[in-house]
Amino acid sequence: MRRTPLHEQTVVITGASSGIGRQTAAHFGHFGARVVLAARNPEALAVAAREVEDAGGTALAVPTDVSDWEQVAALADAAEREFGRIDTWVNNAGVALYGTIAQVTPEEIRRVIEVNLLGEMYGTKAAFTHMRPYGEGVIINVSSALARRSVPLQSAYCAAKHGVSGFSESVRLELKRHHPGISLVEIMPASINTPLFAHARSRLGAMPMPIPPIYEPEMVARAIVRAAERPPREAVAGRSARLLLNGQTLSARLVDRYLLFAGKGERDQHSRRPDDGTDNLFAPSAGPGSTHGDWNDGAPNGTATTRLAVSRPARTAALAAAVMGGGALLLRRGRH
Repeated sequence: MRRTPLHEQTVVITGASSGIGRQTAAHFGHFGARVVLAARNPEALAVAAREVEDAGGTALAVPTDVSDWEQVAALADAAEREFGRIDTWVNNAGVALYGTIAQVTPEEIRRVIEVNLLGEMYGTKAAFTHMRPYGEGVIINVSSALARRSVPLQSAYCAAKHGVSGFSESVRLELKRHHPGISLVEIMPASINTPLFAHARSRLGAMPMPIPPIYEPEMVARAIVRAAERPPREAVAGRSARLLLNGQTLSARLVDRYLLFAGKGERDQHSRRPDDGTDNLFAPSAGPGSTHGDWNDGAPNGTATTRLAVSRPARTAALAAAVMGGGALLLRRGRH
C-alpha cells in the first residue's frame, strides 16, 4: 500500500520534549513533515517545536499528560483541527522508577503503569479513531528490549513495556483483519543515551544509568521515521537488544544466570553519580529539556545494526542466535 510521503505527513509524537521523542520530531521536521509535539513540560516542548521548524518542518506544541484519556483525545483533536488529518502517531512518553519491589510504593508503581502502558493504549485508541475514516495510517508504539526480557530494579517499567508489547500484538491483529490500511509497529530500543535516567525516581542511592552498551537517540529516531514510510511488524534498535531478545528465546535460564552473575544485572544500573533527588514521575521536569543524556562516552549510533533489524529481521535473528548459542556453549564448557 502506498504511504503518504513524509513531507506530506502529519505526525503526532508523545514524550516529544526530550530524548527519543524530541530527536524523532526533529527527524520528521528535516523531511518537512507537520509535527504535533506532546509532553508535560511546556517550556521544553516549545524549544523542541522550534527545533522542528529550524529543521524545515511545521510544529504544533500541545502540553499533554498521556495518563489522562481526555488530554490524549484533545491532543488528537488539536492535531486534526490544525492539519486536517493524522498520518503517523508515535507513542513514546515514559517515566522510570528504580528500586526493588521492597523499596517502591504502590503509588509509584501505579504511576509508571498509567504513563508507560495506559498512555500508549490511550494514544493508540485516539490515533485509530482519527485514522479510521481515511482507512490508513501508521501507529508506532515505542516499547523496549525490556518488553521481552526483564531486568532487576525496574519491575514496574518492565511490566509496563511487556504490556505495551502484548497490547500492540492484539491490536495489530484486529487492524489486519478489519482495517488493513492502518499499521501498528512496535519499536524495541536497546539502552539509549537520553535524559530518562536523570529524570528517574531512584532508590539506588545513586543516579541510575542505562545498561551498557549505550546507543544514541538518533538511531531510534531513524528507525521510527523509516517505519512511518514502510511499517514493519516490529523493529529492534541496537545490536545488544537483538542479542538479549534472542538469548531470552534460546534460554531464559542462561540469561538469568548472566544477570545474576556477581550481581551484574543490578550493578550495571548503578552509576557513580549522586542522585540529586529530583524526578519527573508525578510532576514534569523543568527547563528547556534536551535530546541527549550524559552517557555518551563512546555511545554508538548503530545505523547498520538497526537497518538490518528493520529490513532483514530473520537474518539478524539468525546471527544473534548463533552468537548467543556460542556463548551458551562456552558457559557450559566452563562449568566442566
